[in-house]
Amino acid sequence: MRNWRVGVDSGGTFTDICLIGEEDRAVQVWKVASTPDDPSRGIAEGVREAMGLYADAEDAPLTPVRFLGHGTTVATNALIQHRGARVGLITTEGFRDLLEIGRQKRPSLYDIFAEKPLTLVPRALRFGVPERLLHDGSVETPLDEDAVREAALAMKADGVEAVAICFLYAFVDPRHEQRAREIVAGLLPDAFVCASHEIAPEFREFERLMTATVNAYLGPTMQRYISRLQDRLTGLGLAAAPHLTLSNGGVSSFDGAAQAPVRTVLSGPSTGVVAAEAIGKQAGFADLITFDMGGTSSDVALMHGGKTRQANEATVHGYPIKAPMLDIHTVGAGGGSIARIDAGGFLKVGPESAGADPGPVCYGKGNREPTVTDANIVLQALNPTHILGGRMEIRRDLAEAAIRDMAERLGLGVMETAQGIISVVTANMARAIRVVSVQRGYDPRDYVLMAFGGAGPLHAVRLARELEIGTVLVPRSPGTLCALGLLLTDLQSSFATTQLMPMHAASLPAIETALATVAAQAEDWFKAEGIGPDTRRVRLMVDMRYEGQNYELSVPVPPGPVDADMIAALIAGFEAEHTRMYGFTAEGEQINAVTFRAEAVGLIEKASLPDAEPGDATSETAITGSREIWFPETGRFTASPIYDRDALKPGMSFSGPAVVEQMDATTLVPPGVDARIDRAGNIVMGLK
Repeated sequence: MRNWRVGVDSGGTFTDICLIGEEDRAVQVWKVASTPDDPSRGIAEGVREAMGLYADAEDAPLTPVRFLGHGTTVATNALIQHRGARVGLITTEGFRDLLEIGRQKRPSLYDIFAEKPLTLVPRALRFGVPERLLHDGSVETPLDEDAVREAALAMKADGVEAVAICFLYAFVDPRHEQRAREIVAGLLPDAFVCASHEIAPEFREFERLMTATVNAYLGPTMQRYISRLQDRLTGLGLAAAPHLTLSNGGVSSFDGAAQAPVRTVLSGPSTGVVAAEAIGKQAGFADLITFDMGGTSSDVALMHGGKTRQANEATVHGYPIKAPMLDIHTVGAGGGSIARIDAGGFLKVGPESAGADPGPVCYGKGNREPTVTDANIVLQALNPTHILGGRMEIRRDLAEAAIRDMAERLGLGVMETAQGIISVVTANMARAIRVVSVQRGYDPRDYVLMAFGGAGPLHAVRLARELEIGTVLVPRSPGTLCALGLLLTDLQSSFATTQLMPMHAASLPAIETALATVAAQAEDWFKAEGIGPDTRRVRLMVDMRYEGQNYELSVPVPPGPVDADMIAALIAGFEAEHTRMYGFTAEGEQINAVTFRAEAVGLIEKASLPDAEPGDATSETAITGSREIWFPETGRFTASPIYDRDALKPGMSFSGPAVVEQMDATTLVPPGVDARIDRAGNIVMGLK
């Protein structure tokens, strides 16, 4: 019996499964509809189907599985749809309204339609208790334990499921939070309790408060989900300990993820970026912009020099979160994004999505509002009769009727309206890419666009032309790339301590102590996870800024002793990053260290990416038929050959108009675009 490594990516519309044989490195992929009512059911069913189909394991399908990694949108969807737990908050007296006040930054001050994100804790469940630490950790007001008990009992009477605790300066000295946590846990033994020093031990009280609150809000939902999934996987014979993806691209044990669900809000898209890094290296491209378009959203990231930027803080769906994550920007633009005519008579696409059920109009499940997928079906860029390799029938007539109704209201033709939907969603995605490129100081024209996700290859060339990108790369299994990425990553965690100090020789003892603190936390994590000494890796970072600045830049700590040379190297690194980000350095200004970080990595055995088998025939042998596709370049339907992706071998080439079909995705090659298959089996398209 062969042993297998399995990656499962559960999205809002489809669940993707990737299997890799440990002995022969054979890669198999499978795709099933997600089950939004209980995502664990769709995952278990999909894995069972895939193992039965490819591994001949039916009685106990997961017995031969030696590793199972899982990426999920459960936390993300709970936050977006506001379906988290009923949360209570305990904070320093006088600060209970900070959750709503936030900061004075108002980027949408003059936008009369701007909407603030929903406050996750109602005011009646926010309690301020007497206690106060000063900035140096000294106690000004001792913790009033009776006030904590009263708050806990009030929350218990209200049916609170989770409690967040956040006190001022708890990142300097957590004793007050620790004691409050003990009291609350004793009075509410069934509640999920989160203290800010456990999840975000850094300065900036609003962001720390919000991170702890979001973690508590998601905690019970994530724990129930993980428990159900664990039971289902065990019932299918899984003996290996399953892992769940974190937002930083690494994986964690199920228990670790259940305690820190806020670190999984980008669980799904992060592994797509991890896979893109590996494929880019194999294909010889170090500078990539990744474009992951699924059924509900599109996720984009920029990879420079073969690595994607790590962010220590991000705003996710309106909520600022201090947690390590890949610098991924998400926009509500997917295949299921709904097209509407707004109050001004203009065409709008997304962010609302038809999801998996009822799905696009062409699914025939009752939806009447046209989506991006319906537009592609009408244009026949997508197969107008079936998708998923023939497993799902499509109703083009229903999609055309829905778009015709919209076209009549817009005063346009059916095809012009369908193409208009594609153009609008392309503009939305281009804006997202400019956020991670132009706004970060990078020119997208210097990068290769790597397209994946179920809908990414269909829209890639249009998007590349919008951004003047000259090369598009589509991997071998684009629709299941996030699942593949789960088999290419390591165990990861991050640790931080905020200690503000100037970067000069007098600070050397304090710098050494701060770095030793986070390094020790990393070592404790290695031991808790059972990671052996030979597979441990630690990367130290320092967040730095000029005196008076309000934002920091993260700089890697060079190897060697903590001495004057290290300080000089850190300052040089900061100035180089500041120049890249802002275009200048402030000569003579004091540079301060703010937060010291440790990125801990536990190396695990990963899948390898084999080169594709070469072929002797020409690309014409991969043609399975022809289809009339409507292209805006010609303004009419044009006969276009259909290529079977599995039959395309390294060295083959062809030109558009054409379409490449496979079970998990469709790649559109418009007129004027040349395509070739590289040694790894990727489609590389050159735009003229």
